[in-house]
Amino acid sequence: MDWHMVERDCLASVHEDETASKQPVNSQRAEKEPDGRHIKGFGVLLLGLLYDQNIEIFCFVLLFCYVALLAGNLLILVSIRCSPLFHQPMYYFFRHLSSMDICYTLTVTPKLIADLLVQRKTISYSNCMLQVLTVHFFGGTEIFILTAIAFDHYAAICKPLHYVITMNRTRCNLLLATWAGGAVHAFPLFSTAIGLPFCGPNEIDHYFCDVFPLLKVACIDTYITGVLVVAFSGMFGLVVFIVLFVSYGIILFTLRNLSAEERRKALSTYGSHITVVILFFGPVIFIYLRPPTTFPEDKVFALFYTIIAPMFNPLIYTLRHSEMKKAMRKVWGRSLELQRGRRQYTRR
Repeated sequence: MDWHMVERDCLASVHEDETASKQPVNSQRAEKEPDGRHIKGFGVLLLGLLYDQNIEIFCFVLLFCYVALLAGNLLILVSIRCSPLFHQPMYYFFRHLSSMDICYTLTVTPKLIADLLVQRKTISYSNCMLQVLTVHFFGGTEIFILTAIAFDHYAAICKPLHYVITMNRTRCNLLLATWAGGAVHAFPLFSTAIGLPFCGPNEIDHYFCDVFPLLKVACIDTYITGVLVVAFSGMFGLVVFIVLFVSYGIILFTLRNLSAEERRKALSTYGSHITVVILFFGPVIFIYLRPPTTFPEDKVFALFYTIIAPMFNPLIYTLRHSEMKKAMRKVWGRSLELQRGRRQYTRR
């Protein structure tokens, strides 16, 4: 027997085992590309929102209520479309806010509801990256729409004589700017996430795919990437929050010239607007404006800007307005009368 050949075969076998052990743990279906990067063909295991079964049942009830309010957004869209409010600048932004609420929450909520019903919560790599893109795109666009609404209120209160002319000229440009702003915010974060090489356990302690949880399972130094995320999310949210707070501060300062009754109504309306802004931006700033790390509490804070604040938007921004209530009564009252007339006609 040629002992040299046996020794060479054993050394080759050991070398192959060591090489295989150095491969990324989650590259089960990965293939090597010419540039040395791995094709992401793995799934991501989501650890979910909470571990207590009773609390998850409570969250399921909360999400059921959200579905009812989702129907409320659709009701608002139809009511504005079928009433004279459709041509007013303020309701132009309100209906786009309702549309964005539907799009934004649908990126997270259906998956969260489905995960409440199963033990193992997983998402494919492609769907995970799509969720990163859509969450930040629709979320960023919604933030800019809230800013456009604040500008509309500022023009109505501080420049009432020029309000109609100003808003009719600028509302389309403002809307395009909101979509462009959402894209500018989302695509750098999406490019960052899709360029990360992943290794180790493919588990993220969250209920949806986001950049910070993905940085935790990346197998490269993510310090610079984390700084970019802080710049595009944390600083972005802080600047917009300051702009909104200053604009509402100017509006409230201007209200001193109104009568006591008008001042009370305006304070009630704009006070609720400020509450929604704090509910939305407070958790965003807490999560993204800090060194790139994650905490278990982040999932609870994320509920505020992914579900709770968008859920209250139709109640706070639209249904509190008397004009909107009158329009809904007219539109749906007229539709009920038509249905009654059709039934009576068919009976004859």
